[in-house]
Amino acid sequence: MLDFLTLPARSRKPRESGITHVLDKGLGPSQIDDLLHTAAPFIDIVKLGWGTGYVTQDLAGKVARYHDAGIPVCFGGTMLELALRQDRLSEYLTAARELGMRHVEVSDGTVAMDEADKLALIRRLAREFKVLSEVGSKDPDVVIAPRTWVDSIRRELDAGAWKVITEGRESGTVGMFHSNGAVKAGLLDEIVQAVSADRLLFEAPIKSQQTAFIKEFGADVNLGNIPPEDVISLETLRLGLRGDTLLHFH
Repeated sequence: MLDFLTLPARSRKPRESGITHVLDKGLGPSQIDDLLHTAAPFIDIVKLGWGTGYVTQDLAGKVARYHDAGIPVCFGGTMLELALRQDRLSEYLTAARELGMRHVEVSDGTVAMDEADKLALIRRLAREFKVLSEVGSKDPDVVIAPRTWVDSIRRELDAGAWKVITEGRESGTVGMFHSNGAVKAGLLDEIVQAVSADRLLFEAPIKSQQTAFIKEFGADVNLGNIPPEDVISLETLRLGLRGDTLLHFH
């Protein structure tokens, strides 16, 4: 890579902050190879979106490709929600272990879960995995008060979550965002006044959202649900190598 410009400092892998969490919606082997060839240094974790992992051909081979590049993989939270709904948690965990997964996402964005049950599950899984728990609903008609967001995030971190994901979906139009994709500024302010942004992973699939979080929290903000084709683009935003953030950093 080129190395003659002065750029914002970036943490090094394995990172605790500045995480780029990528959403794989069904990439094939050659697509993964191309992605890793160009962007592996900038990818910190890959999520096999919703239930795609369940229907992926040669899943073990796919996961191994990422693991060989030093990139952890986890199933999407929706798959865990369905496993719980069908009382198949044991089988789900066996599959994760056999695939060598060390991260697990715990969500209740589609299938409601009693909070006490969710916290107990986080505590249980945190003894073996790095847990990414998710707060917020996938239903655009569900409105959650900021205080409830804060209380839920705190309790899930206390239960052992490594990071708490703020819901945004692949669309970037629910949870932390208005229907037009704009960040809910008041909600964000209330959350980060109570919880360090380093403990959060903001789902931000849209460039304008990525830009807003980078300007607010710096190059090392944790961002999730990043489309594979946008990994390099996001890194340029983090470093002020794109017009949206150039003057902010330089």
